[in-house]
Amino acid sequence: MNTKILENLGKNIKYLRKSKGLTQSELADRIGVHPTYIGKIEGGKSNPSTILLFQISRVLKVTLYQMFEFDK
Repeated sequence: MNTKILENLGKNIKYLRKSKGLTQSELADRIGVHPTYIGKIEGGKSNPSTILLFQISRVLKVTLYQMFEFDK
């Protein structure tokens, strides 16, 4: 697995979450996971499922494309 992809995805999710004024705990509560799991995702240490990524995108009100937009 290319860890650079997970690192970039995590950075984007963290940026988007913060831009919406949410804490890791608030995001975790809204999608039904533990806050430490959000930390692992944002740190590039976890490979979230497609369903979880979709749930995150819904809470953050962004597209999946925006979450993966790091090849600029």
